[in-house]
Amino acid sequence: MSDRVVVTVEGGVADVRLNRPDKINALDPAMFAALVDTGERLKEDRSVRAVVLSGEGRGFCAGLDFGSFQAMAGAADGDRDTGSIGRTDGRITHLGQQAAYVWHEMPAPVIAAIHGVALGGGIQIALGADIRVVAPDARLSVLEIRWGLVPDMTGTMMLPRLVGLDVAKELTLTGRMVSGEEAVRLGLATRLSDNPRQDALGLAREIAAKSPDAVRGAKRLLNQSGLVSVADQFAAERSTIGSLIGGPNQVEAVTAYFEKREPVFGD
Repeated sequence: MSDRVVVTVEGGVADVRLNRPDKINALDPAMFAALVDTGERLKEDRSVRAVVLSGEGRGFCAGLDFGSFQAMAGAADGDRDTGSIGRTDGRITHLGQQAAYVWHEMPAPVIAAIHGVALGGGIQIALGADIRVVAPDARLSVLEIRWGLVPDMTGTMMLPRLVGLDVAKELTLTGRMVSGEEAVRLGLATRLSDNPRQDALGLAREIAAKSPDAVRGAKRLLNQSGLVSVADQFAAERSTIGSLIGGPNQVEAVTAYFEKREPVFGD
């Protein structure tokens, strides 16, 4: 795996860090590949109960690396979505989209810890997380319009779900910078923190202490809400609760509560 992403796992919490601090974690082909490889590997690891996604150095992610941008601009007309980043390889996403969407697909909850900047592709990666903890002075922008582009890393689906269609259009069509404080007010981020990574890790540890079956089931149900029919959503609720009741982890949750001890859950 590329050293573009560094991962440590402790106590069921995967600490995933974008690791290109000299470029403010800008996205190049190696970073795209490392994010997807990391996410796909963690998706299959049932011992992972929560994920924290952050950036080393001065910021979360400055967006697309300009070297990559120039290579794309130099591609033949009609061929700008080809190459390793543009291939779908049988998925519903290409590599660039999957670098963001893999966190949405992750069975375990993902918390993005945002400091410094999250711009363009960087903010779209953060949108793939379930929860965003952001520094008050962080700067976030759907920046693609500045370069005559559109968000193409799943942001056109994720952004309206968080902030509403009109605000999503305003942010996308202007590319304006949003502070961490405004991001929380808009619904773009979840909560403020003077130390986003530390607080995100604390929240991840809290979630990791819950029944992993219930946590995964809740994330799955909430992710599909509004994307399936009401009847299908209610049926999914019934199916999920039926699979939980009486299971070892559900019994352990109840038993530990009444015995006034910390639960010990199986993966």
